[in-house]
Amino acid sequence: MKKILSVAALAILLSACSNNAKEAAMIKQQAIVAVKDSLRLDSFKRADALEKERIAQVKDEEIRTARIREEKRTLLLAERNEAAERRSNSSSSNTVATPAKKKGWSQAAKGTAIGAGAGAIGGILVDKNNARGAIIGGVVGAGTGYVIGRAQDRKSGRVQPKN
Repeated sequence: MKKILSVAALAILLSACSNNAKEAAMIKQQAIVAVKDSLRLDSFKRADALEKERIAQVKDEEIRTARIREEKRTLLLAERNEAAERRSNSSSSNTVATPAKKKGWSQAAKGTAIGAGAGAIGGILVDKNNARGAIIGGVVGAGTGYVIGRAQDRKSGRVQPKN
């Protein structure tokens, strides 16, 4: 504001001292342009300040949200740990916890059974001696089914992969 007033005062002073009306008009115009420019500059500065303040508020809100999420997560983990401790304390301390027994057939067992059956049927159809074809086909099919099923068990996590 001081700049605006000083430019206006200078313009008035120069116009009062000047005898030439054209020079006075030109100086007035320059003073008006200078005032308008300073007003624009001032408004840009205010807009920049407001934008910086808004960005700071958004960042503060994001930080608060992240802290709340982290607190919720730690509380949930603490509750889970407490529940696990209660369960382990309620059971006898002398007993060793056994891993959960997996129910049902493994993929290797299923593959062996299916492979043996399919191989036996295939052997009967291919070989003229039905018994010999069934035995050979059953053995080959069982081996192939086992290998495929064992690989599926490794992928699913039922069996630990080879190192």
